[in-house]
Amino acid sequence: MAKDTSAPDSDTALAQRGVPAIPRVLIAWSPTNSSDAALNYAAWLARTTPIHIRVISTLVQPWTTTSLSKLGGKYKKWFKKEAAACAEQVEKALRGAGIAEENWDEEFSILVDGSSKAALLTAAAENFDADFILIGPGAAAPKGRFLAGTTADTLLHSSPIPLGLSPRAAKLSKHGVTRVNFAFVEEPGKNLELSQLPGLESAAAMASRWNVPLRILGFSPSGLLSSPSGSMDVAQALTSHWRETSLALLDVASDFVLDAFPDLEVETDIGSGNGWAGAVDALKWKKGDIMCLDSAPLSPFERVFLGSTTTEFLNHLRVPVIIYPAHTR
Repeated sequence: MAKDTSAPDSDTALAQRGVPAIPRVLIAWSPTNSSDAALNYAAWLARTTPIHIRVISTLVQPWTTTSLSKLGGKYKKWFKKEAAACAEQVEKALRGAGIAEENWDEEFSILVDGSSKAALLTAAAENFDADFILIGPGAAAPKGRFLAGTTADTLLHSSPIPLGLSPRAAKLSKHGVTRVNFAFVEEPGKNLELSQLPGLESAAAMASRWNVPLRILGFSPSGLLSSPSGSMDVAQALTSHWRETSLALLDVASDFVLDAFPDLEVETDIGSGNGWAGAVDALKWKKGDIMCLDSAPLSPFERVFLGSTTTEFLNHLRVPVIIYPAHTR
């Protein structure tokens, strides 16, 4: 990415780095949803900056267009009635979450139907020109934690638009976002190009626009490799190497950010502990923290057999997250 030579605090420069003056936010929520996490996330953002929101509710149905057409106008009439009832519930939910009407889109509630919820959300986000899609945790998520449901898991590996995720019943600051965090979760590779990480640059631009500090984090969890023989020499060596590499990367990342945003308050830290839970809990977190991450789609082999390090990491976070796909730029 060519370096932007305009003033770093200009609206144009910040928008080019992924932080528009008024973010367009698509909220995935429906009246049958037991979690208001996505709505509360949006309300929290609205306490930080003006936002422009639309709520999408979905009807996932297995029937083909041909099957539905046999009903004639009956299905269309039923769907229109359902959309109107849904809009009433969405309006009630938005007011209950404390999201001022000035943040609502003129068409603040839409109801869509199709065979894939993930595909419906992606299409609606592109149609709305959304900057983020906010989705809540899976039904089995414990309080204070995020657990990806089927739709979230699909979008984590396929969405072309950044995803906003929130733990269930997250404790959020009344003052909105007070600190932006960016984390390197995967072990850094030798050829890592910081300019190719949309999440890092967007996190810095976000902190600059909102006039809050940026904290750049690395993680060095131990105990991820177990040995049947009980010998841990190799595992300890790998963990030590990961930590040393992460510390060096944090210094480089800090310099990279300050070169673009010289007036930004930047700090770095590394979380070390037993597993991802211990590494995450080793750091201090605030109610005003938001986490930014970079992610990339996984190959079918990795998804089936190796899983996702980012998804595992998310299960232990207690703060809202924005995940930037590698192909957003």
